[in-house]
Amino acid sequence: MSVPVKRVIVSGGAGNIAYSLLFRIASGDLLGPNQAIALYILDIPQAIDGLEGVRMELEDCAFPLLKDIRVGTDPEILFQDVDYALLVGAKPRGPGMERKDLLMENAKIFIEHGKAMNNVATEDVKVLVVGNPCNTNCLIAMHHAPRIDRKNFMSMTRLDQNRAMSLLAQKANADVCDVSQVAIWGNHSATQVPDFVNAKIRGHSTLELIPDRHWLETDFIKTVQQRGAAIIKARGKSSAASAANAVIDSVRCLHEETPEDDWFSLGVCSDGNPYGIAEDLIFSFPCRSRGEGDYEIVPDIPWDSFLKEKIQLTEKELLEEKALIEEMLAKKV
Repeated sequence: MSVPVKRVIVSGGAGNIAYSLLFRIASGDLLGPNQAIALYILDIPQAIDGLEGVRMELEDCAFPLLKDIRVGTDPEILFQDVDYALLVGAKPRGPGMERKDLLMENAKIFIEHGKAMNNVATEDVKVLVVGNPCNTNCLIAMHHAPRIDRKNFMSMTRLDQNRAMSLLAQKANADVCDVSQVAIWGNHSATQVPDFVNAKIRGHSTLELIPDRHWLETDFIKTVQQRGAAIIKARGKSSAASAANAVIDSVRCLHEETPEDDWFSLGVCSDGNPYGIAEDLIFSFPCRSRGEGDYEIVPDIPWDSFLKEKIQLTEKELLEEKALIEEMLAKKV
């Protein structure tokens, strides 16, 4: 029996992250070497020439799994019957732009995306928001797609987890494969909380192999939080290849059974969470998958006083972002 084609939409399709991502999806990295793919690539009208160039390059690769390519600027057309929505496109923060302005500009985009998905996407579409501020953008899209299960809306914090794992491995003179149980709590922002307290290296507590708690509480956390800005400063462009890789990791984690002694980081709807985080947020938790495209929040991970304080701060920031969006949208009505 042939496997049905899976339809994957990537927004911001003419951008740098999408350019690093699309060819990996088409080659089978996202859904496996036996899954046929249809790629729908969305961007703004000003980027249509770039989209056509990307389409031509994808054709020229002659990927056996790639059965269809569609490019365009109309979400109502491009979201039709999609199984996976990778929402990479978002308005970047410009010079002199205040945070509230950035939130409002992106709210317009993700309201439109949410409505389009609600109208034409498959009911069980899996949505991963990458474009920043990704937690709140995801929340906005979710609110405007009530037909779709709230559990299907996710924001990407896997890049932060990968950064944290790499830093811990370097500090402990270990291989990155030796690092496990690394969680990112909260917002994908400068308040995110990379959890070294519960992380393990070679099966041992990180604090055993890296006894310098001061470094862990300061340089380690700050480096993870500020890594994106450091990359922009160094290369003049935002993270692209590493972000695309984290998209691949995020989706694959949903479809591979998570080892019982590990978890992965994902921004998910906080409704009914086991940690007392306010509901109706997209909050990054440690998650585990049964390998069927579903996930659950891992319960009973302990917080010490340091973690608790930091997690409360990132929760507060998400609540503030949500309140600001609600206030601005109410004024538009």
